[in-house]
Parts: sequence; structure tokens; C-alpha cells
Amino acid sequence: MAGYVVVGCQWGDEGKGKVVDLLGADMDMVVRFQGGNNAGHTVVVNGKKIILHLLPSGILNHDALCIIGPGVVINPFVLLREMKTLEDQGFSCSNVRISDRAHLLMPYHVYLDELEEKSAGDKKIGTTKNGIGPCYADKYNRIGMRVCDLKDWDVFREKLKFILEKKNREIVRLYDGKPFDYEEMVRQFEEIRGTLIPMIVDAVDKVNKALDAGKNILFEGAQANMLDINYGTYPYVTSSSPTSAGVCEGAGVSPRKLDRIIGIAKAYSTRVGEGPFVTELSNETGEQLREAGAEYGATTGRPRRVGWLDLPVVRQAALINGLTDLALTKIDILTGYETLPVCVGYRINGKEYDTIPASLKDLANAEPVYRYFDGWTEDISKVRAYEDLPENCRRYIEFIEQYAGVEICLVSVGADRSCNIIRKSIL
Repeated sequence: MAGYVVVGCQWGDEGKGKVVDLLGADMDMVVRFQGGNNAGHTVVVNGKKIILHLLPSGILNHDALCIIGPGVVINPFVLLREMKTLEDQGFSCSNVRISDRAHLLMPYHVYLDELEEKSAGDKKIGTTKNGIGPCYADKYNRIGMRVCDLKDWDVFREKLKFILEKKNREIVRLYDGKPFDYEEMVRQFEEIRGTLIPMIVDAVDKVNKALDAGKNILFEGAQANMLDINYGTYPYVTSSSPTSAGVCEGAGVSPRKLDRIIGIAKAYSTRVGEGPFVTELSNETGEQLREAGAEYGATTGRPRRVGWLDLPVVRQAALINGLTDLALTKIDILTGYETLPVCVGYRINGKEYDTIPASLKDLANAEPVYRYFDGWTEDISKVRAYEDLPENCRRYIEFIEQYAGVEICLVSVGADRSCNIIRKSIL
């Protein structure tokens, strides 16, 4: 039995999809355990860019069963479009399964997300407006629609009628929006349920039986530690837990079945949406990093906010997730800088801290405490052996390893799935 987890160590967009794709070639099953189609995982195969939103990145390995787990909120229309896009590109989606306990992200969730963000003005969260937060809110308010409801059409229709009346009142009275038509929504779901039903499984049973049978299972999340609902820059966070603990909740497995927990960290920092960002570069250097790293959202196309590497953030992720390994991505983007600042702490009201304050006011007022490293000019995109990297590049990498307290197993030096330096096998 081997349970592998891949988690993000910053604000998302660290390159989890690439690492999952790399590991997925040796997996019997890949399980997405939280989030929804607000995430975008980009995988580059032979120069061809493939963007995934709901499907696990392991979908590119047809030998792996790909499961969308109980902790995911699923927009079924988005899922089917994504599957069709992949199939049009020559990939098979016959290995996709959906948990019967996952919640359905409904059209009214998307609309309410848009209305709520608009009404918030300058207090907006900066969501992707894909309805993720409203769907999770309904889940915990116990008025959610679940995938299993699609199998019993009478149950689906009855639940939808009750919930839609409530949602329409909210849309009209609170936001002066346009209400949904019940019969039209029923018709939309009736058109797709026949396609979805054969994919529905008891994912908890299937995943645990595979683990107990000694299969290799990879658990893949969306977003990252600093967007966690508990430990991120609340309220500028996602609505679920993209941590290793979130695997247990979102996939229905015991923590005793998780053998390797692999954190993914980018060699610099990025984030999307609102919220404090201590090392943010709102200058020409930030623009250069953004362009060199193609830092635009895979889901929204929004330009990402860019900054120097923030190591207290990475170390917090190592602590909370219990990382056994760390993969470092996009180190090649830093080529050409004479000096590379790395944040090792924060100065708040004259005092220095190396932990992340819960208070957004404190974090917004924090000044980064930098340690400076000499850069390198050599092209490292074709390097495949660690010792062939420039000395200054190795010093940068080894300081990250030392500060975070986790061994770096993989260094990514390019976008393609082949552009990696393997320092330590994780299989």
C-alpha cells in the first residue's frame, strides 16, 4: 500500500499539475479530494499545453483510474465540457469516476457568487466567480444537492424545487437579480444525467480497497496552504482545506494510509485575488517575472500578483502538512537576475517574526526581512543532473531546503513534463 499526496505550499499555481502528471504515470489511481473548477492545473506534454479544472491531472495516464472525490464540488456541465475537450485532443476519459457523496455545484451557485462579489465592492474576496464558496456554504448549511441525487430523479426534483424557491427569494430580494426557472433547470439536468450516472461510484469504498490491496494511489488537491480556509489569509482564501489533512476529509481515508506527502513550492511567489502579499513586486521587476513565468490564471486568465520567495510561508506549509518531500518549480525563471532576495521573516511594528500572523492588519503592515543570494546567468532548462546546475543556483535551492526543513526531491527547470532534475526518488 502506498498513498501519495501532492499539496501546494504557497497560494496555488506552484505547478502541482505537472508533478501529479509526472507521478501519475506510476499510479493505479489518482484522486482529486477538494475544491472545484476554480482551479486550473496546466500540464505541458511534448510542447502541447493541457489545462485541467475538475479532472485529476492523472487523467493523461489512461492506466490510472481517476476519481473525483467526496470533498469536491462538481459543476457537471463544466466537467462534461472538459471531458469533451480532452477527448477532442485524443485522450480517453473512460477512466473517470465520480463520488456519489460529492456535492453538485448548481447554476444558482455561480450566479450568487457573481452577485455577492459585485455587491461587496472594495471588500470583495476576489473569487473566480465559479460558485465554489456558495456551494460549500450550502453543503455546510445542509441544503446541498449531491451527485447521488441524480440517480433518483424523484428525489432530485423534490430537493431542487425546495432549494430553488429559497435561492430565488435570495436572488430577487437581496440582490435584485433574475430568478431561475425550475422546469428549465430540471430539463438541463435531465439532458446530462444519463451520461453522468455510469460514472458514479462509492469512492470511499473503491479508494480504500485499492489502498488495502497494495495499489499506488495519488491524492491531488487544488489551491494551496495559504488559501486554506483555516490557515490561509482569511477571508481571502478558498472554501475548503487543500492540506494533507484535507485528504482524509475529502477522500475518506485514514491518515495512517498516507505514506508520502509531497509539497510543491515555486522558486518565487505568486497569488491571485485580494489579500496581503508581503513580498509583492508592484514594479518593473514584477512585470518581468510575470512575463517570464507566464503568470496568468489557467482558469480566469487574470494576471497573477508576483513577488520574491517567502520562506515563512513554505515552512508553515511543511509544518501543517507534515511534508516528507519538497518539489521546487520554475527555478529557471530566475535565471539572469544579479541578486535574488529571499524573505526569511517579517518586521511588524519594529519586531521581527518568522511565523505568519493571523491578523490581516499585521500581515498587511509587515515588511519583508530579506536574505540576498547571488544569481546566475546560465541557461538551466536542459540540465538534468543536479551537480550540473550553476553553483549559485544550488546555493539558492539548498537554502530553501535548510530553512523549510524538508529535503527537495525534484527541481523543475522548464514547463514540459520532461524538464526535471530528480534528486531523490519518491516512488
